Amino acid sequence: MVDFNYYAPTEVVFGKDSEEQVAALVKKYGGSKVLVHYGGKSAIKSGLLEKIERLLKDGGVEYVTLGGVVPNPRLSKVHEGIELCRKEKVDFILAVGGGSVIDSSKAIAYGVPYDGDVWDVYMHRYTPVECLPVASVLTIPAAGSEMSESSVITNEDGDVKIGYSNNISRPKFAIMNPERTYTLPAYQTAAGITDIMMHTMERYFSHDEDMNITDAIAEGLLKTMIDVAPQVLKDPENYRFRAQVMWAGSLAHNDLTGCGRVGDWATHQLEHELSGMFDVTHGAGLAAVWPSWARYVMDCGVQRFVRFAVNVMGVENDFTDPQGTAIRGIEAMERFYHSIGMPINIHELIGREINDAEIKEMVRKCSHDGKDTQGQFKVLAPADMEAIYKLAK
Repeated sequence: MVDFNYYAPTEVVFGKDSEEQVAALVKKYGGSKVLVHYGGKSAIKSGLLEKIERLLKDGGVEYVTLGGVVPNPRLSKVHEGIELCRKEKVDFILAVGGGSVIDSSKAIAYGVPYDGDVWDVYMHRYTPVECLPVASVLTIPAAGSEMSESSVITNEDGDVKIGYSNNISRPKFAIMNPERTYTLPAYQTAAGITDIMMHTMERYFSHDEDMNITDAIAEGLLKTMIDVAPQVLKDPENYRFRAQVMWAGSLAHNDLTGCGRVGDWATHQLEHELSGMFDVTHGAGLAAVWPSWARYVMDCGVQRFVRFAVNVMGVENDFTDPQGTAIRGIEAMERFYHSIGMPINIHELIGREINDAEIKEMVRKCSHDGKDTQGQFKVLAPADMEAIYKLAK
């Protein structure tokens, strides 16, 4: 077990009609003029955006709006938001949407008080010490950005996708109404559940074996998602199922499932290059990469994979063959991915195999021109990254 600090300052307002409190919450956390940041058609079509605008107006909170955030949120939209906030003297950012909108909001929040280009933050050339306060009205449970310190932005110049984490950007509040997720398409729901599970698994696959309470929390979350996923896909307007997915998304990425351990995060880093190059859905990309990562690193800690197979995937433990038990756990996860419509390799993800030139380019970006490694369960050098991409293709 490693020493840890646990910091989760976000106020969660969860339940039916929870968005009714939005104006009071903005005022509580010091906002007087708000940027309402959102994605595309769904926030408008569902009526949520109109309702948020009305609630802010009725609550005496000024606002301006900026839509157009896309999956794998773009740096150009962040630049647009920074310019708008400065022009309108915005002092609070409210994300209405999912992880992409929240991540874009965090990037804007970093950029408004910074004299340089906010991309410096994501390239680790500048460490921000202040940012505008951010909050969210969550509509897509997946990324966990509503309670995390993390954000990921794609720079269209070179299709570079980079994440950055800093506690100053943790949202002040998160409004979560499971009813607002009823209209999510099945594919997006399944990809979100995959992302939620991977946020937990990236922390779970660790060599820090002696934090049993953290393991139990992680395993409980993973098993709940495995149980709920087929039910919510079959009955998408079931409040109980949607509520469990929504709350799991926050718990999976507010660091609770990683207390006392060093996580891995290699699968996320490998996937970032996939979605940066091919603009695929993040959760689906994770499903396409994880089985190959798991097989490649398994022997570095086979008993952790055995525990996962038995406690999470329900595989019978063959005590005479730990490698076999571990493999059956990976295979069980592949069957689960397929059962909810997720891919288990890159060919299934994008409709073709990636070629050697594409693999080399992703490795170059993932290793930052060969200078960096990725992961902790097994530290991946560029040659290891290339091998996993080839296994996954």
